[in-house]
Amino acid sequence: MPSPIVIVSDALPGDTLAALRTACDVRHVDGRDRPALLAAMSDADALIVRSGTRVDAEVLDRAPRLRLVARAGVGLDNVDTTTARARGIAVVNAPDSNTVSVAELTVGLIVASMRHITAAARSLRDGEWRRSDFAGVELAGRTLGIVGYGRIGRQVARRLAAFDMRILVHDPYADTVGDDVRATGLDELLAASDVVTLHLPKTPATTGLVGARELALMKPTALLVNTARGGIVDEAALARALRDGELAGAALDVFATEPPGHSPLLALPNVLALPHLGAGTRDAQLRAAQDVVRKVLEELAPLLTPVRAA
Repeated sequence: MPSPIVIVSDALPGDTLAALRTACDVRHVDGRDRPALLAAMSDADALIVRSGTRVDAEVLDRAPRLRLVARAGVGLDNVDTTTARARGIAVVNAPDSNTVSVAELTVGLIVASMRHITAAARSLRDGEWRRSDFAGVELAGRTLGIVGYGRIGRQVARRLAAFDMRILVHDPYADTVGDDVRATGLDELLAASDVVTLHLPKTPATTGLVGARELALMKPTALLVNTARGGIVDEAALARALRDGELAGAALDVFATEPPGHSPLLALPNVLALPHLGAGTRDAQLRAAQDVVRKVLEELAPLLTPVRAA
């Protein structure tokens, strides 16, 4: 029996493909090269992608043997899951791979924003000494509002509880929230929190969840943090609130359009913006790759030739 063919269209770290190569015919293609990707799919049994490959109906149409699409990461925004599942193609990802990395980045953004770390460092590099201009506030005793209390939200709560913050959470789908946090409605959370951090998926129900009305509920001294998905926040409304002093600051790792181009948010001094670095650690990338390789081998097990003892 010939070895199953696995197409890898985005780079994976280290030697994570070693186990796959011993059992499968692993072929590499640049997922951004559309003609090459389409040609490679004709005899593929599995496809491994990260964020650089768009797996749409056209790609799936070229893959009559395809059994599995594996995304080495958390989101599936770049995979047409509806079409894949309608054709009996399994779609898997690595949902736990970036939990710690995103939680740690969230904490870093909050501390950096509340203490003006990046602005102060930039000022000093420019030859200035403006200590009084960068007076910040302590997190201890202040209120953190977490919108979305899944894997990442819980890890953020755990870490910021150690900063002696009071913690409110809003998540209608969370079964339990624990003794150290208090569940509440979204409006109450927004009004009471000194820092609001978002940790929920982008769905039709959550797109634009934080708009002009919600921003108006927040304290003018509050910080909004989004390391979840772009589009959950109405970016035009956020820019207006920040310009007009209705909100003290925002820390953003994600945007509705990425790269964000000439977003007005990038020109505001009270915005700390990053290029979607949430999962951007060697640890998270390695976990994601190892996780999907294991899942590919499990899915292709019926096609693998048993190794006979000598």
